[in-house]
Amino acid sequence: MPSPSDALNSFSAVVLTGGSSGIGKSFINLGARLSPQLVFCNLSRREPERKSGEISPLILNHFSCDLSQPDALAQTVPQVVRFLEREVPEGRILLINNSGFGAFGAFPEPNLKRQLEMVDVNVRAVVELTGLLLPLLRRRGGAIMNIASTVAFQPSAYAATYGATKAFVLHWTLALNEELRGTNVSAMAVCPGTTKTEFFRTAGLGQGAVLESFSMTTDEVVTSALQALARRRAQVVPGWMNKLYTFVGARLPKPFAAWFSGKILRQRAPQSDQP
Repeated sequence: MPSPSDALNSFSAVVLTGGSSGIGKSFINLGARLSPQLVFCNLSRREPERKSGEISPLILNHFSCDLSQPDALAQTVPQVVRFLEREVPEGRILLINNSGFGAFGAFPEPNLKRQLEMVDVNVRAVVELTGLLLPLLRRRGGAIMNIASTVAFQPSAYAATYGATKAFVLHWTLALNEELRGTNVSAMAVCPGTTKTEFFRTAGLGQGAVLESFSMTTDEVVTSALQALARRRAQVVPGWMNKLYTFVGARLPKPFAAWFSGKILRQRAPQSDQP
C-alpha cells in the first residue's frame, strides 16, 4: 500500500486553509516530518504556532486571511501565487481546503450571522480558492483535497446548515474530479467522522456530548487522507466505524435519515438552542 510519504514526495508545495489548529495543523506537522522539502502556505486568521527548531519560516509561510469575509481571498491569493512563483517556481502543488466550522442547535441558532459565515467558510471559500488557484495547478500539475465530513451522506437535523455545506463539498469535489479527468490535476474528498479537535466545543456541544472512544486523532485522519491521495482515490472515509456509518446512512431514505439524526442530535444540542 502506498505510504503518506509517497503521496507527498510528488509535490513541491502545499497550500492549505486552517493550518493553525486541528486537522490542518496535523497536515503541516506530519507533512513536514514526512517530506522535509515541502513548502507550506497557510491561509487562516491565526498563525500556526512554531515550536523552536521544528518548522522554519522558509518551510511554513503564513498568509493572514479571514475566509468568512467575501473579499479576503481575492486579496490574499495573488500574494500566495507570487510567493510560489518566486520561491517554489517548479513542481506540483497540493491544495487542501481544510477550514470549516459547525453549529449545533435548531436553525438559526446560535444566530443567522453565524449560519451565513458557515456557508461562506465551508462552501464559498472552497469554491473560490479552488477557482483562483486552478490555472496554476493546471499549468504545474497537482491535486485538490477538500475536507468534507461523514454528515455529508445524509441530512442532519440540528446541524442542518453544517451538514448541507459538507454535502455540497462532497458532491462538488466528486464532480470536479470527473471534470478534471485526463488533466494533470485531480480532486479528492476526505470525509472524517468525530475527530479529537476543538470543533465540537466551538460548535456549541458541551463536555460529554461526543464519545471519545469513537473519535480518531487528527494524525490518523491525515494519514488516511494521504494514503488515499497516493492511491489516487476520489473519496476517502477514514476509520472502519465511519465507513460503516456512511454506508448505512447513505442508503437510508432521506426523510427517515433526517428524523433519525434529529432524534440523536436533539439530545446533544445546547439547551438554549432547543426549539
